[in-house]
Amino acid sequence: MGKINNRTIVISLIMIFVAIVFAIKLFMLQVYDPSYKFSAESNARRKITEFPARGLIYDRNRNLLVSNQAVYDIMVVPNELGKIDTAALAQSMGIDIAEVRSLFKRMNKQLRTRKISSFQPSVFYKQMPAEQYGFFQEKLFKFKGFFAQQRIVRNYEFPIAANILGYLGEIGEEQLKKQSYYSQGDYWGISGVEKSYEKALRGQKGAKYVLVDVHGRQKGAFREGKFDVPAVSGKDLILTIDQELQEYGELLMQNKVGSIVAIEPATGEILAMVSAPSYDPSILVGRKRNENFPKLANDTLYPLFNRPLQSGYPPGSTFKTINALIGLQERVLTPQMRYDCQMGYHTPSLSVGCHNHISPLNLPQSIQMSCNAYYCHVFRNILDNSQYGSVKKGMDVWKDYLVQFGFGYRLKTDLSNESRGFVPNSQYYDQIYNGRWGSLTVVSLAIGQGELLTTPLQMANMTAAIANRGFWFIPHVAKEIDNDTIPSRFLEPHFVNIDSTYFEPVIKGMELAIWGGEGSTARIAQIPGISICGKTGTAQNPHGDDHSIFIAFAPKDNPQIAVAVYVENGSFGSTYGAPIASLVIEKYLRRKIHNNRKWIEKRMIEADLIHERNN
Repeated sequence: MGKINNRTIVISLIMIFVAIVFAIKLFMLQVYDPSYKFSAESNARRKITEFPARGLIYDRNRNLLVSNQAVYDIMVVPNELGKIDTAALAQSMGIDIAEVRSLFKRMNKQLRTRKISSFQPSVFYKQMPAEQYGFFQEKLFKFKGFFAQQRIVRNYEFPIAANILGYLGEIGEEQLKKQSYYSQGDYWGISGVEKSYEKALRGQKGAKYVLVDVHGRQKGAFREGKFDVPAVSGKDLILTIDQELQEYGELLMQNKVGSIVAIEPATGEILAMVSAPSYDPSILVGRKRNENFPKLANDTLYPLFNRPLQSGYPPGSTFKTINALIGLQERVLTPQMRYDCQMGYHTPSLSVGCHNHISPLNLPQSIQMSCNAYYCHVFRNILDNSQYGSVKKGMDVWKDYLVQFGFGYRLKTDLSNESRGFVPNSQYYDQIYNGRWGSLTVVSLAIGQGELLTTPLQMANMTAAIANRGFWFIPHVAKEIDNDTIPSRFLEPHFVNIDSTYFEPVIKGMELAIWGGEGSTARIAQIPGISICGKTGTAQNPHGDDHSIFIAFAPKDNPQIAVAVYVENGSFGSTYGAPIASLVIEKYLRRKIHNNRKWIEKRMIEADLIHERNN
């Protein structure tokens, strides 16, 4: 009996001890560990993600280009849903009942496939405009399990520069696996500076905890906001773009296909970059995006294609400036050297035609009048230079010069999807001709034709290098980032291996092309009081009319702007390329167009090459 009593006493003591330990633990959890109460109250609170205001985007003159506007995602917690009157919900949301039914069908499918949880909020209806939400907000309490979450989307102050600014879109599942910052349904930059400077622009998400009643209505801050984390706004971005110049360039290129790239030579800052045709960036904001993006993607004129960066064209006769510089540096050409031209360059096996002009010509005159024969001689002398021992070695030396000017490789600008263009080398021609080729075989390169392909951005960069007499900076569109720095690669000059003195006769020829007398190819580009230098080009097009090309910079000394213009199917360089480039330069330097040139401006704005070609 005593043993039983003793055992009973021991068991009782153990139970008392366990009870005391449990009571102490419970006391510690409730009093000293706030996370316990936080967890215990979870059935009465809701976490709302606070999305930060995305950084604003300005032009170089601090004109606001891109701001923000609020929209609302309608969220749902499936486990909290009561009996839903779909007709009433549709009317309150301002959408068709068929769409509401489709939304529920999608939600149920996501539940079955476990893409969403019954107990966690997920997006039911995306990006409801603020005006529409204002009406729905008054009725939201009637629909248990639903609540709204504010989102920030873009607002565009001008309908321009879509190819530069880019657009936002929902992050995909593959990207989510690599990007820990984002959650399903988040938006991020897909193209343009929105993509390139996403980390700076996006800011940091925050979180707010609120108390809710049984109907899901918010009843105030949870624990007086003790666990809230404020969102941090994104950094503002100042672009190198001149809003007024960009807008003017797009006006000049309306109803045309092509590009304008304008660069400040001393810095590599892109002043304007027009891709035509383009679109109003605001049509890819909010719920309109789902309707408009497929239209843009299926448009046969490819408005989503960023032509200044992605298109590849033969540079045409504008490239004679580079071959002249290479010839001078390689000592196979002097400024006084003359070559005869009898309507072209003729050999027993091949002829390269030319237009009628005085003959023979020296170097500046050859650029002034754009003589094809002159550059066939120069190019062949470069490749056949005896100091290299073979045409193949001469070819690779020629290519190395082009690479120094930024051709054949991506310039590494701060916009994505840049094409590298194409510069052939000796190995390329060995494969085509089984090693049996000579300078005459590839003589079309002398006048910027053949296999050579360049982007408009590369051509504008080449023009800046000529304007600078031998150096260039990587073209870029970011000028300043709030409390941050732009990439250092944009501040480093790149030098070409050509003596600065050799640029003068080439620049003289570019000046004569505009300001010379009879035979000058670009006199239409004259701007009263501005010493503009330029070179025309015509890129052969086997699919239709040739492309009109023009490169130019101004002023001749201390240049402020370098421009490259491509107008597809625009015929000769003087027809569209030269007038448009000169108008862009005048607009930038003077902010207005001289009265004597208003007729040129009117003709360029009204020219419609797209519909003219289709008729």
